[in-house]
Amino acid sequence: MILNLLFSNPALFLAWILAIIFGITIHEFSHALAATLQGDRTPKYDGRLTLNPLSHLDFIGFIVLLVAGFGWGKPVGFNPNNLKYKKYGPALISLAGPFVNFIAVIFFGIALRVIIINGFLSEDNLLVIFLAALVQINLILGLFNLIPIPPLDGSHLLFAMLKPSADNFKQSLERYGPMILLGLIIFDNFFGFSIFSSLFGGISDWVFNIIGS
Repeated sequence: MILNLLFSNPALFLAWILAIIFGITIHEFSHALAATLQGDRTPKYDGRLTLNPLSHLDFIGFIVLLVAGFGWGKPVGFNPNNLKYKKYGPALISLAGPFVNFIAVIFFGIALRVIIINGFLSEDNLLVIFLAALVQINLILGLFNLIPIPPLDGSHLLFAMLKPSADNFKQSLERYGPMILLGLIIFDNFFGFSIFSSLFGGISDWVFNIIGS
């Protein structure tokens, strides 16, 4: 757990905290920007069209990320009636967050690969560790938020694909989704199932093999 680093390696803990704050901030800002570009000014009025981390951090989501390894930021509100694209607008807003996280993975992954391949810094250098943390956190945020369970971003894509006849299912999932998600996290981390950690860990290993780290 990242939280354990607070006492064993404070510098490493700080690197991970900064990476988490960065990943959540760009994720939520991207939601706000996507809504604004579609004509909805709600995120701006709510003070979310900013790169100030304090506007985007969710206390529970932040703590869960520290303890469980994946979490979320404060949801960005928007008015679907103001969107240029009525049907797929909410899905586009939701996908903007993971999309930017994956862009960050590519950007910082390339920087990390250049440093490692050319031997500019050793792998135990704090900057290298920070870049690796940025890759890891943004990858996890992007993947985790694609899960199609409310309030995660993937649910909006699922709802956009469902037919009107599935409205009852959508309402039920919106109502019980957060409890289902919390239950999955608890079972996954505290009862030894490790489904999320195994899936995300496998993808993470594949990404870092490409980077060469």
